[in-house]
Amino acid sequence: MHQTTSQPSGRRPRRAIGAVLALGLLLGGCITQTYQRGYIVPEGALEQIPLGASQEQVLIVLGTPSTVATVSGEVFYYISQRAEQTSFLPQKEVDRRVIAVYFDKSRKVERLANYGIKDGRIFDFVSRTTPTAGTELNYLSYMFKALKWW
Repeated sequence: MHQTTSQPSGRRPRRAIGAVLALGLLLGGCITQTYQRGYIVPEGALEQIPLGASQEQVLIVLGTPSTVATVSGEVFYYISQRAEQTSFLPQKEVDRRVIAVYFDKSRKVERLANYGIKDGRIFDFVSRTTPTAGTELNYLSYMFKALKWW
């Protein structure tokens, strides 16, 4: 005589439903939120600013800068930071950017730069170079450090 042990027919579907609910709660808790602080560059905005454009054109396209420097010529800086947070974990910075618009003495665009952090160094994503030491690098370093505590 062969005996089989069987569970009541209602238990198996309950376990499956419980497992699906538990998995759903675990996955539902893994929601990632993105936080943007500072200036958000409109899509295609930098392409609308050719070399030689006036300050007024820059203000129309990009708006009011986050800060202006006049140390060695006038420069408009547009500063932003993006961070992500998954569930209950602490926020993690994923991007820091400084868009710099350099003007000549006649207040025409001389150069554009899109600075960010790459490999722990300030990097211009437009010219694909790292700025050299001097007043500009010191000012950019200060802004990137200030963004960390923002």
